[in-house]
Amino acid sequence: MQSVADAAGVTKPVVYDSFANRDELLLALLAREEQHLVLSIMAALPADPTVGTPQEHVLEGLTAFLETAAKSPHSWRIVFGAQYGAAPVVANRVRAARAFLVEGLRLTLVQSLPGVTEPDANLPVLAEMLASMTESCARMLVVDGTDRTPAQLAKVVSQVVGGGFSAI
Repeated sequence: MQSVADAAGVTKPVVYDSFANRDELLLALLAREEQHLVLSIMAALPADPTVGTPQEHVLEGLTAFLETAAKSPHSWRIVFGAQYGAAPVVANRVRAARAFLVEGLRLTLVQSLPGVTEPDANLPVLAEMLASMTESCARMLVVDGTDRTPAQLAKVVSQVVGGGFSAI
């Protein structure tokens, strides 16, 4: 709270007048960033999943998403910071947003994988794995630091995905 007060040029009691505690502050930050983040992820999904291959979808979509993440690292640091060590209400909000996005990936996979029909027990697993790889790349860019570009990271993931999806 002191860091927020210092950055805003106010005293700590002024911050507490607006936010009862750190978790309330994090929820407000998440709410502010959530719409932008969800829109950037949804925009990275293919417009027509029936055109092209899953590998092409991942390469194009993940490159676009990671470029957006690299341009807004502060937004993603808030999300990654809220995943670990936050109160349950904050962690639950992050998990709910992530579940929504994983479902979007699953629905995209249904349309982009020829011959796969619902219900397919592998689709939730594949969507979760793709979401995890996406998060790992974003974390490398905005938290851990990497010498790889968004396009280079996306290429590696698309090659892994392409090889894995071809076996389905």
